[in-house]
Amino acid sequence: MTTRRIGTVLLACGALLGLSLATTASAAEVDKLVEACNACHGKAGASTEKDMPSIGGNSLKYLDISMKAYKEKKWPCPETKILTGPKKDTKTDMCKSVADLSDTDMQEVAKYYSEQKFVRAKQESNAALAAKGLEVHNKNCKKCHSEGGSEASDDSGILAGQPMGYLDARFKALLSGDQPMKKKMKAKFDLLNKEDIDALINYYGSFK
Repeated sequence: MTTRRIGTVLLACGALLGLSLATTASAAEVDKLVEACNACHGKAGASTEKDMPSIGGNSLKYLDISMKAYKEKKWPCPETKILTGPKKDTKTDMCKSVADLSDTDMQEVAKYYSEQKFVRAKQESNAALAAKGLEVHNKNCKKCHSEGGSEASDDSGILAGQPMGYLDARFKALLSGDQPMKKKMKAKFDLLNKEDIDALINYYGSFK
């Protein structure tokens, strides 16, 4: 092998080694990033609060898009209280929480939570409303939220089993226009009335 060829190989190996070390260093930071997220969303992203969504088990793409939307302040960022950790009982919001995260940070966090199990909330729903909600869902929502909104692979966010307080707040944000929608979703959403929305909340909340 020529000296030039050897030098090229060594440079390539050095670049790969540097990439490996950088990846390891980045992974070492994930625990700290995740710890901050878990302070509100629960261990491994499994929420135990009625108005806080579970994020564990959602798709990597959906989680990454969501964090970027908050960072760019395209989605509403209501203030909430931190539940655990050194900042317990202080207030924050999603826009503040992701403000200092790099694209790599967000991808690492999204990867972590996408590999966790989605844990459905333990809650009571109205059976009659849930039955109506199934009809509303099948008519208007199932194309993008398949299997009752329980499939992470839709990249639309898991709905089935989310805390009903969170679902109610999210629907209100959609109704007010604070939460932007894609055109195809808005066309369907505009057909819904308050009773339809209450039914959907109970339907998604009925998943155990």
